[in-house]
Amino acid sequence: MKKTIFGLLIASSFAFGHTALMSCFDNGDGSVTCEGGFSDGSSASGTVFKVEQNGKAVIEGKFDADSEFTFKKPSGDYSAVLDAGEGHKVYVGSKNIVE
Repeated sequence: MKKTIFGLLIASSFAFGHTALMSCFDNGDGSVTCEGGFSDGSSASGTVFKVEQNGKAVIEGKFDADSEFTFKKPSGDYSAVLDAGEGHKVYVGSKNIVE
């Protein structure tokens, strides 16, 4: 029984040890920069990035070598999305992006 519980604890620590993280800020010039990464310190370089409005991607690309993506701010409400696959998506709404 103890081995089973220990095994489950180890497995769950691996499942939660690679959480995707992203922060975005308004550059004050009509553009926004988002920085991505993972809780284990790994880079988001090459990870899919999207800007979505009304459930549709209006901008798509990948984080650069510095784990950043800069885009022209669309009019209206939108969400910046770091998409590292199933269970690893982070959404930042435009209302939460400040200078």
